[in-house]
Amino acid sequence: MDQIARRAGVNKQLLFYYFHSKRGLFNAVLTRGAAELEQALASLAHGGGGPLARIQQTLVGQFDFLADHPDLVTLLTQAGRSDARPFAPAIKRLVILLAEGQGLGQVRDDLDPHVAAAQALVLMVAYLDLESLIAASAPPLGADEPALRERWKDSAVKLVLEGVAAR
Repeated sequence: MDQIARRAGVNKQLLFYYFHSKRGLFNAVLTRGAAELEQALASLAHGGGGPLARIQQTLVGQFDFLADHPDLVTLLTQAGRSDARPFAPAIKRLVILLAEGQGLGQVRDDLDPHVAAAQALVLMVAYLDLESLIAASAPPLGADEPALRERWKDSAVKLVLEGVAAR
């Protein structure tokens, strides 16, 4: 808290006044990060196309946002220690698209949209949190490390789309 107060140019007591505790500050930061993610997803220009095309755009948008905000990824991986639900808006957006796709016969009926949405997000957050470990653990993947992130994003989006699409 001392370091945060110094960097913010305030005293520690002011932080405790507004956030009441370390947990309160942590929850506030998570809530703000989740709101920024939701705002970024809401601003995506969804062109024409059905639910699968919008799911693809949403997944790419989520991955790109998270890749551009590595500090948020680190915080999100620690969110289990808080009362915040930072993934709720991102999961809800995907759940709606998946349910719409089910209604139109484009997404498998036997799929639980909540589980599929959470799994899609885990593919992204876990990779971004563990990117250096993955690259180091599988030398063929790390050989082109700058391109690995794009390859992972493309493969993860393809995996999700192929997994949810009605046959």
